[in-house]
Amino acid sequence: MNKKIWLLPLLVFLFSCSSVPNVSVPVDYSQEDVLLNEISEIKKILEINPIKAIWRTKLIANYDNIAQNLRQNVLDLLNECVQILSVSFNESITEKNYIAAQRVLKTLQAVDCYFPEQLNLSSEELHNLILSSFSVEEKKQDAASPVSSFIEGTITIWVDQGIHVSKGVGYASHVIGSGFFINNDGYAVTNYHVIQSEVDPEYEGYSRLYVKLASDSDTRIPAKVIGWDAALDLALLKVEIDSPFAFSLGESKDLDIGDKIYAIGSPAGLERTLTSGIVSATDRDLFSIGKVMQIDAAINSGNSGGPIIDSEGSVQAIAFAGMLEYEGLNFAIPVEYLKANLPFLFAGGERLHGWIEAFGKEVKANEFTGQPAGLQVQYVIPGGTASRSGIVVNDVILSLDGYAISDLASFHNAMLYVLPETVVSIELWNPDGTTRFVPVYVEQRPENPGYQVYNSDIIAKSFLPIFGMSLESLSSSGKKYRVSSVLKGSTADESGFSEFDPVEIIKIRFSPDNDVIYAQIYTKKRKNGYFEVDIMIATSLDSPYYF
Repeated sequence: MNKKIWLLPLLVFLFSCSSVPNVSVPVDYSQEDVLLNEISEIKKILEINPIKAIWRTKLIANYDNIAQNLRQNVLDLLNECVQILSVSFNESITEKNYIAAQRVLKTLQAVDCYFPEQLNLSSEELHNLILSSFSVEEKKQDAASPVSSFIEGTITIWVDQGIHVSKGVGYASHVIGSGFFINNDGYAVTNYHVIQSEVDPEYEGYSRLYVKLASDSDTRIPAKVIGWDAALDLALLKVEIDSPFAFSLGESKDLDIGDKIYAIGSPAGLERTLTSGIVSATDRDLFSIGKVMQIDAAINSGNSGGPIIDSEGSVQAIAFAGMLEYEGLNFAIPVEYLKANLPFLFAGGERLHGWIEAFGKEVKANEFTGQPAGLQVQYVIPGGTASRSGIVVNDVILSLDGYAISDLASFHNAMLYVLPETVVSIELWNPDGTTRFVPVYVEQRPENPGYQVYNSDIIAKSFLPIFGMSLESLSSSGKKYRVSSVLKGSTADESGFSEFDPVEIIKIRFSPDNDVIYAQIYTKKRKNGYFEVDIMIATSLDSPYYF
């Protein structure tokens, strides 16, 4: 399976050189030359990305110390951005590109420039149009039906990859997976990693996609990929047939640990296989943007993409991974991720995810300080979108576009409904007890956020999100430091580092794909009686804590 799971250990032996970061500094719009330069820059951005342009203009408009003679220039620019986006919204509606229209509408609302009279549709009307642009099975299955009857709605995915030559001998190569119909028009769901060769631009070999119905295991029916999401390992297929049976999508949040579930698929190519088990856990951190379900129902190679159903036949999750060396340790994608993704998958193409270029962890409510529960910001990339918006360390995120944020998982869930290049409204609590709303531009989430952090900041600061320890410089050479704090549960914490430990960074190296960082460090650990040691620590450059 090619799907990256950030939590699993990676064995890498080659290294690539690191680069010198280009660190940004805060912008002071009270200086006239700085403000005029920003306005000039925004006008250039407006020609190619009006959403980013209106966000940056709004940040200036919210700045208190702008010279009065220039404030009108800013308001005129803001009005120009609104006019351009209003035209873009109405054109998208005419072209029935409702996802693009939604991006514009969310942005106008987030920057407090939503004027319904300039738009052809209201927010509610647009929402209804998006929902009506695709259909899924909604009716509940007959509870009296035997579980075996639901097999008819599943398919075997067959990806023919031609002939693979090894040592001068050709072998037939193919990928086998599972899937299931979600409506009567032939739309089906499977895993991205099953059909990856069909859409991966880096794949250069032969690839042809077919499906086989549960009722006819001999006939291969051509199919095509409509939309896919590599991060959540989901894909939407279209088969030009009337579905023999369509599954309804349930609510996995209704499932509890110990509840019984069933898995249907084609393990090892054995079609019409049904296994049963229970939900073992509901909150495993195997994806970088969401939690997955752990189950003990038998899942093997070929089950990927098959439905995990309850006794009434409603899909509660999608099988995607199993650990063959550990019996009963298998994983599934909660159906809520699929339901949130369906508008984007039906729209076609690759479903990309966003982030605000920050790092942090959830905090609980503290009645003594007045701190509410939420997602605490512990690091922002200098010059990044969160930093530009005025988000600072120790801010606690309380909501995103009105969606309550109580922890890291709820933030990721809220972001499932947001595309990159959209502006969202984020509510923040500050340690001084005040709250505020800020508009934040959502950038496309890179495959390895930690690599971007390293190349955007100095080592002393980048080590906090990457390794979990903040450093104070002790030399002009930039190699000798002292540990000022350590995050609990981080790589630094697990490696035995503690506050006030002296460290000298000898060498930094990356894996070939820039997904793992290695740091050779000389230190005198306080926990070890200041015993001198030269160690190598390594960590993944992706995790759920980058948001």
